[in-house]
Amino acid sequence: MPTIRQLPIGLVNKIAAGEVIERPASVVKEMLENSIDAGATRVELAVEGGGIELIRISDNGCGISSEQLELAVAPHATSKLQSSDDLFDVRTLGFRGEALASIAEISHLTMRSRVAESDSGFELLVKGGEKEPIRPCSGPVGTTIEVRHLFFNTPVRRKFMKTSQTEMGHVVEAFTRIALAFPHVHMTLLNNDRTLHDLLPTERWSERIRAFFGDEVADSLIAIDQKDERVAIRGYVSDPSVSRGNNRMQYLFLNGRYIRDRSLQHALGEAYRGLLMVGRMPVCFLHVDVDPKTVDVNVHPTKVEVRFEDSGAIYSRLLHSLRTKFLSSDMVARVRTPSAPEPAFADAMAPSVTSHSVSSSAGLLDWAKSNNMVSMAPASLGGSLPDFRPYPSNGLSGIANAFPVGGAPRTSARIDDPFYSPPDLHGNTGPVGVSGRIGSFQAAPSMASPGQARVESEQSTDVGIEFNAPSDLESSSIGPYSRSSEIDGAAKLVGFQIHNRYLVTQDESGMVLIDQHALHERILYEQIKNKVLSKTMEKQPLLVPETVTLSPSEAAAAIESKEMLAEIGIDVEPFGGDTVLVSSYPAMLGKMGCAEILREVLEPLMSGGKKVDARNLLDELMNMMACKAAVKAGDKLSPDEITSLLQQREHYQDTHHCPHGRPTALFFSREQLDKMFKRI
Repeated sequence: MPTIRQLPIGLVNKIAAGEVIERPASVVKEMLENSIDAGATRVELAVEGGGIELIRISDNGCGISSEQLELAVAPHATSKLQSSDDLFDVRTLGFRGEALASIAEISHLTMRSRVAESDSGFELLVKGGEKEPIRPCSGPVGTTIEVRHLFFNTPVRRKFMKTSQTEMGHVVEAFTRIALAFPHVHMTLLNNDRTLHDLLPTERWSERIRAFFGDEVADSLIAIDQKDERVAIRGYVSDPSVSRGNNRMQYLFLNGRYIRDRSLQHALGEAYRGLLMVGRMPVCFLHVDVDPKTVDVNVHPTKVEVRFEDSGAIYSRLLHSLRTKFLSSDMVARVRTPSAPEPAFADAMAPSVTSHSVSSSAGLLDWAKSNNMVSMAPASLGGSLPDFRPYPSNGLSGIANAFPVGGAPRTSARIDDPFYSPPDLHGNTGPVGVSGRIGSFQAAPSMASPGQARVESEQSTDVGIEFNAPSDLESSSIGPYSRSSEIDGAAKLVGFQIHNRYLVTQDESGMVLIDQHALHERILYEQIKNKVLSKTMEKQPLLVPETVTLSPSEAAAAIESKEMLAEIGIDVEPFGGDTVLVSSYPAMLGKMGCAEILREVLEPLMSGGKKVDARNLLDELMNMMACKAAVKAGDKLSPDEITSLLQQREHYQDTHHCPHGRPTALFFSREQLDKMFKRI
């Protein structure tokens, strides 16, 4: 029978090296962490040949005394743990005591160190685990470690190394993670004697981020600073205008340690739901601080993965912190010009700067007058806009409404009547609404009058502005404009339509270009979500339930998901075989047939046999409904429809992006416009 033997120490170290030292970047990570733990305020990293030929790290930390140099490269020897209890209260980056021993086993390692109490330093050479005698050397207080010929005695591992350029990329990433986590440390990186980074210490984390990722990322950052009794989250996340196709620019630091955590990455994705397009991921730089006793960092040799005592609390805090910040931030996409002045950015720990909100009530004509572009307002722009009135207090706060073209608010029902519901963005006037254009009414079909025709206003006319000749308004090619109440005898132009797809308006500091479909889609999505959550989704009952024949997989998905379909207003029952019976459908999709509606909503349910999260499915169904019911590019809008759309933009969350993550508006600052027109 086989004999059990204890492995020789050299083999043990090689096995440990295989777990801890994957590539040169692994050496860089471990040694940089040792420098930080030694209290260094200056660290220099020099690399040659992608780290295969040379890695040299010099720091001004506390140093290692001569009598402890040999112990420093012994396996499982460390100054960072005193007892087993310390494993559950780790406050340093390293603690295993494996790194130096593993590195020394598979390289030519030279370590020079001097402590403040000593007049000279001492040097130790280790080749493939074989130590040479310690000898004195000169040098400043601190430690310098040189690692040459990495993997020289493990040819299989060396064979699988990539090109020096690829390995250098991993080295830079390891350096970046440490340099980002500790901006107060002066960090320098040299590659083949060429300086790549020379990062001076800074109290402003945003400046360290700018040094690595440039102005595009740094100028898009939104400061986060939230904490409770269990967790503190501070740092930055990017504006949705800056995103990536992967999560490699999500830098999460737990108590100063770079980590990867699926739960926190999922919370990031949820916070950006509806702000980013499918396949795009947010950029973030976040410090998460918790009691070290509530986290286990000893679950992986590289210490990148951790285990939380209460991951749910941290997940909720991160999600809540980001969503709260987003709701109070101006997230309108800004058009960048190379020469345009960039706004100053507040640091993560500085007081938040309240951004202006885009006001759709400011008139483009007024702005033109203030810049001496017109001398008077056309008299034909007089008149009053429909009044603005919120929904009654029924749990759906913050929902705006639009009144019919012509301006008079509906007065046939009292505002406190529980059965009265003012028109929504479609102009739907009752508890059962039908899709229609913004601000125009349509009688809701009933069982007695299926397919009732819409009644629309024909007041939409091609009217626009010719700044040099106000009398030419009627013949201008600019699309319909919307108007607001008369002020001092002069009407204000709120916005106008161009190419039957974009709306132009302004705020006090610039011009806003709006995608009418994307904005309407977001507003409808918010309305649908509110109604689904409050279980008040309007259904259109059918006088005679309609049978719909589906494919076998579609029929199975419809029956299996009937409760979810009911939440969005579709009631289905099995009718035998692959046929289902539809007894009601969402009122806002009244222009679509039952079969078309059902097949559209079943599409996201067909997940190829993979179980899909119910919340994600419901959200996708609401997205689809909003997209189908929204005005389209090419739809001409009347002035009051434009006004209604712009008004409701101010009364919903996240109207700067459609549910699919596309921006609904682009903002041009006055400074940018002046530069583009060579005014400054």
